[in-house]
Amino acid sequence: MHNETYHDRGIIKWAPFDALVGYHSLIKELKYRLGKRNKPILSDDQYDELNRDLNLAFHQNLEIEIEFFSQGYSKYTFGTIRKIDWIHKIVILSNFEKISASDIIEIHMTY
Repeated sequence: MHNETYHDRGIIKWAPFDALVGYHSLIKELKYRLGKRNKPILSDDQYDELNRDLNLAFHQNLEIEIEFFSQGYSKYTFGTIRKIDWIHKIVILSNFEKISASDIIEIHMTY
């Protein structure tokens, strides 16, 4: 009888399956789809706070971090607000990135 303890090799034992054609991309797509979530629903108070923060950051030219929702995931970006397009409801940052105002979840300002 051997006195050896079992040592699990973790993900390494599945490495040979990565060599199968299309398996890697299938696993990657599956992980992507499983990570998606629904867009958070904000209250009226949260929308008011976002509006105040946007106006303050725009008029005082403050650098901000914006958390926004895109294709099932929360994403982050940094910059100052170059322009707010009230008609199309788009925020344009200093790096010319355009973010739909309806996708913004949270704003963090740096003073």
